[in-house]
Amino acid sequence: MDSILTSAFLAAVLFAPAPAAPPSPIAPARIIDMHVHAYARDERWQARIGNPVTGQTMVATDENAHREATFAAMKRAHVVKAMISGDYEAVLRWKQAAPDQVIVGYSFDDPEKVDLGFLRQEKAAGRLDALGEVGSQYEGIGPNDPKMEPIYALAEELDLPLGLHMHPGPPGATAIGYPKIRPALGDPLLLEDVLVRHPRLRLYVMHAGWPFLENMIALLNAYPQVYVDVGVIDWTKPRKEFDRYLRGLVEAGYGKRIMFGSDQMVWPEAIEMAVAAIQSADYLTAGQKSDIFYHNAARFLRLEPTTPVAPKGAMETLPR
Repeated sequence: MDSILTSAFLAAVLFAPAPAAPPSPIAPARIIDMHVHAYARDERWQARIGNPVTGQTMVATDENAHREATFAAMKRAHVVKAMISGDYEAVLRWKQAAPDQVIVGYSFDDPEKVDLGFLRQEKAAGRLDALGEVGSQYEGIGPNDPKMEPIYALAEELDLPLGLHMHPGPPGATAIGYPKIRPALGDPLLLEDVLVRHPRLRLYVMHAGWPFLENMIALLNAYPQVYVDVGVIDWTKPRKEFDRYLRGLVEAGYGKRIMFGSDQMVWPEAIEMAVAAIQSADYLTAGQKSDIFYHNAARFLRLEPTTPVAPKGAMETLPR
């Protein structure tokens, strides 16, 4: 979700308010957060913008304080690993501080400004673990735009996971600093031709393609290599809306492809708010919560063995 904000006003209206829920009394044993941000500097720190949902006073206002507050929130929530993106040099400093916890991501909005040679170099040096957050939607660039093709090809060639932003952005985005963003460019079905051309692409759709639930389900059905994270919608959307969306994905049969993400930006407490949203989902079994919090990401990242998409012989029973 995150991109450099141009004013304190923009940050203040980043999300429509949503009621906060009390944390679950039982913390999950371990979590992988697939969506966290790090910065060298940020205008919201200077403006002291409080949490856009709860109004809580900002707890960290520079890089070091933000990093330490985020690590502390991760520890409280039992987050054992996190995919960190944002300012790349800052991300590398986070990695140095917590090498076993940080998965290094390289984020950008405009694919034409990316130095592919630099990414190859970083991968070869063992510093780069993933591409993302890729915020091309903010630049008015759809996921099927030819400008994205070199990015997909590189990610497939280097076997790098790619996290793609698919979300309409903050309310009134075109009027408050993002004139190029279009909600229609967040339609998951725009990825179909990409996935046909790049069958080995390790893609996860950030924000689970909200609000395109039916199209997200269709994409998951057709392309079993695709995963999603639920970053930002799990702590900024009204709980009923988040539950409707998450429940829809799970009841459609995709509980094994949903990964936890907080989209922690400059508010470290967002991690615990996001965890509470999953923990309080009474329509999820303990096993489904465990999958979302840890096992699905562990499989996607190849920390655990992958499992077959369907039992042997099952595909022969499907309609033609």
